[in-house]
Amino acid sequence: MAAITTEEQDRLEFDWDVTKRLVSYLTPNKTRIYWALAASVLSAAASVAGPPIVSWAIDQGVHTRNLTVVGAGVLAYLITQGLGALAFRVQIRLMAVTGQRAIQALRNDLFSHLQHMSLSFFAKYETGRLIARIINDVNTLREAITWAVVGTFRDLLSLIGVVITMILINLPLTLVSFGVLAILIFVANIWRIYARKTYLAVVETNAKVNAELAEAFNGVRVTQAFNRQAYNYDRFATTFNYNNRASNIRATLVASLFFPSIELIGGVATGLLIYVGGTLVLQQELSIFTLLTFVLYVDQFFQPIRMLAQRYNLFQSVMAAGYKLFHLLDRPIEISDRADAALLPQIEGHVTFDQVSFTYEEESDTVVLNDINLDVPAGTTVALVGHTGAGKSTLVKLLMRFYDVTEGAVKIDGVDVRVVTQNSLRSQMGVVLQETYLFSGTVMDNIRYGRLNASDAEVIDAAKAVGAHDFITALENGYHTEVREGGSLLSQGQKQLLAFARALLADPRILILDEATSNIDTQTEKVIQTALGRLLEGRTSFVIAHRLSTIVNSNLIVVMDHGKVIEQGSHQELLARNGAYAGMYTMA
Repeated sequence: MAAITTEEQDRLEFDWDVTKRLVSYLTPNKTRIYWALAASVLSAAASVAGPPIVSWAIDQGVHTRNLTVVGAGVLAYLITQGLGALAFRVQIRLMAVTGQRAIQALRNDLFSHLQHMSLSFFAKYETGRLIARIINDVNTLREAITWAVVGTFRDLLSLIGVVITMILINLPLTLVSFGVLAILIFVANIWRIYARKTYLAVVETNAKVNAELAEAFNGVRVTQAFNRQAYNYDRFATTFNYNNRASNIRATLVASLFFPSIELIGGVATGLLIYVGGTLVLQQELSIFTLLTFVLYVDQFFQPIRMLAQRYNLFQSVMAAGYKLFHLLDRPIEISDRADAALLPQIEGHVTFDQVSFTYEEESDTVVLNDINLDVPAGTTVALVGHTGAGKSTLVKLLMRFYDVTEGAVKIDGVDVRVVTQNSLRSQMGVVLQETYLFSGTVMDNIRYGRLNASDAEVIDAAKAVGAHDFITALENGYHTEVREGGSLLSQGQKQLLAFARALLADPRILILDEATSNIDTQTEKVIQTALGRLLEGRTSFVIAHRLSTIVNSNLIVVMDHGKVIEQGSHQELLARNGAYAGMYTMA
């Protein structure tokens, strides 16, 4: 994700829109929050009640040598603090559950939203940064909900209770304590400015480290093949990880300057209190027990202030994380169903490209497809050939509506693909890509991904149809062998065969093979060619291939160059023309 701009940073000190949306995720758990607030009131009351009980026990018990009063004071103190501790535990437990439920809902919303984003979105944003948003930034919100939402309310109650009690006991000593508060406010204001910048830097460098890690691990084969481990290490260690360390050290430095300053100010307040209070005691204008109560209250006076200041760090992180999360959640889905989108009925597979032009960016001058007119009758096998960048893959992406045409229309059985739901459109299509992705799970799970309700027998039949059954049964646990993430236990050819089985199990009316045989060896190719010949029969198929020997039997061969169709016809017809296709075939 892009870094936050200066204007956006200024908004993050308090963003009401972010706050309201965060609260909306807490609303379903409002009953727990109410009970947590009630528990925080009890906990704060117990905290405020402690010093007067101690002072009373000393004044009425120790001073008069009455052990019964001392025992009663100790018992009252223990009961009060015990109830406060219990209430605090209840508060944390309730808010922990609330936090987890809210975060679960937010993560679900983010995952659902990202699953529907267009391919252009994933082409622009690194996977690592998206993961950082969903994991790290969401965890920041969880911590805030668990500790800060009700905890801040408890600290404020404690602070208010302490202040009121101090005023009621002795106003001059209270004013002494408040005099030091002005210094604290001044220090806190300076710290606030630096804290905001440092914690935003931490959020951003954390995301960059995640992005670099994801890229490095996904490309580890290339790294090892070119012996670039040292280069990658230097890039990671001296740039991304170094910047992350530096930003965290700066954040720690800011905290290390501020919190000891609060401790020092608290110590100064205690010293002044003892001096002024001691003077009043010597002048017999104040009892020593009142002074003792005030000394105990001074620590309680600064403790909630310390906690509130510490939560300001978390508050800054929450605003930064919340802004970025909701900014991500609010990104429009470029390819979405119209409000009046209809279900695409069972199709025959007649595909028409009607004066189709396309650019990936609206403001771009680069035309990827230019005035494509192509009529493909149902059941036709179409081969798309041409040099890299000719527009072959883009053409089938428009057919599957991964992108929308800039001009013209793509139609199936005369219906524009933009007026039907994507689910009803793609459920009648199957696709095999050059780079096969297998999910963690069993071989059977990965084939069944094409049709989740397929029986085991249907899965096995699909595997047999593409010639994958023999190598699957030779695996350790056959169809129940774990392939691990990305199918690391299988060869490229084996993974491609599983992809064929997956697509064919879906029983699509339109089948798309995008360089699907490029990673299959000659022997394996012979195995699947027979199966493909049978399985493509009766389906409309688009085959993208650089190996022209694999598409000579296609009903229609379309030659593309720089986004235009320059030739089309059967293999024999195109050879007879002695044009671009004949030259490519001769060179192959």
